Amino acid sequence: MTFGFASSSAASLSTSASAASASRLLEPAEWASAGIPLLRNPREVVSGLHARHEPKPLTAIVAVLDPDERLRASASFTRRPTPADGWMFRNALLAQLRRVIPHDLRRRTPVRTAVLLYCREGEARWTEEDGAWMWGLRDACTLHGLRCGAYITLTHDGWQVLGEGRGGRRPNAYSAPEPFATSEAPPLVPRTGGPVSEVLRRAAAR
Repeated sequence: MTFGFASSSAASLSTSASAASASRLLEPAEWASAGIPLLRNPREVVSGLHARHEPKPLTAIVAVLDPDERLRASASFTRRPTPADGWMFRNALLAQLRRVIPHDLRRRTPVRTAVLLYCREGEARWTEEDGAWMWGLRDACTLHGLRCGAYITLTHDGWQVLGEGRGGRRPNAYSAPEPFATSEAPPLVPRTGGPVSEVLRRAAAR
């Protein structure tokens, strides 16, 4: 009797955990209606981050842009191939943001924007993993006083700004880095690794 009760409780907890995890993701329609600011030159942003961090599949790059869309800080890290969970992604992104740039919580209105580029295998279309990253990015931005910006995937087919329909063939998940685009701000030294949640591991220092 005791064993049967324990098994039932475990199943209930597992079901509840799965339901909670499923709720921590954003569908494409939700993302598109969230008022995410459009990037003026998404290819330049993508190319710059790709050149600085040289991401491979399972690498996430979170970057902070100023109002003129110049890069102010960025960090990359690699996640382990475990089930996607927006809460875990939020914690990982927040940890990286706290490492590379002060928060803007004292401002009444956010002036800096965080964008996320995630390099992964598979097709360019939206997946539940993308939805979990979107949820995590939005929540991390709120907790760090930033505007939530674009979510960009980098796959074998190229890059795509989800929710906007903009993309290109290069760079892609396996292409060589392109030269830095001309910018008023000097290239930043990428920040990698650092303490993250148990679903992440330290990226190799570059």
